[in-house]
Amino acid sequence: MIVVCQHCSTRLQIETEKSPSGGLKVRCPKCNNTLQVNSASPASDQSAFTVGGSPATEHPRYDQPTAQAYKLSTVPEEEASGSNSAITKLIELLSKGAAKETANNLYSGSGHRRKVLICTSPSYREPIAQSLTKNGYQAFVAEDTRQAIETMRGNQMEVVLLEPQFDLAEQGAAFIVREINILRPAQRRRLFFVLVSPSLRTMDAHAAFLNNVNAIVNINDIRDLPRILEVAFREFNELYRDMNQALNLTAL
Repeated sequence: MIVVCQHCSTRLQIETEKSPSGGLKVRCPKCNNTLQVNSASPASDQSAFTVGGSPATEHPRYDQPTAQAYKLSTVPEEEASGSNSAITKLIELLSKGAAKETANNLYSGSGHRRKVLICTSPSYREPIAQSLTKNGYQAFVAEDTRQAIETMRGNQMEVVLLEPQFDLAEQGAAFIVREINILRPAQRRRLFFVLVSPSLRTMDAHAAFLNNVNAIVNINDIRDLPRILEVAFREFNELYRDMNQALNLTAL
């Protein structure tokens, strides 16, 4: 069982199988805070807001434990149709490469490709991943809750896109929100959390604040997602500009 210290957010692996019925007390090795650990009940195991184990991460439905980076097709449409000459194709490929490099420098303060984790229902994964990849992002598409959680824990994601309908069978959205909420403040400031909503207005700052996210994008506006993120990142980096300079951190 995984227990999170409420004082410093340190994760502790606790063996509860042999613990007494009344639970046990453990001391956090980092802050010396005393934690009361009770044996997990079936009800708490099924809850999306418990701090312990997740059914979605303990019983995988997919062999692949983490989300894979999305890759665009390497065959240009012109080549498939056979309508352009080899020289024309080469010029177009070079132009695409230059445009991609420009996008990388525009969207990331450090000049690298931002890692974005896409947690949406299947119908939106492909268009979002394709659009972001074309605009200089490194997109990871999660098929289920376990993939999403393991990818977040194993990789330094800079952007997480979450739709409320993600993996409803395992309460996926609730687990993603929980995983982000237990991050330390310094880690949370380096993660840009975007809610893809069917009802809220795009770039509604008040709604974003109430939902504890950095930005909101309405589903009807996902075609303009790269441009929306460009504006959102610009505002976010401006907000934390002085802090980033004081801590010698690059813009997100």
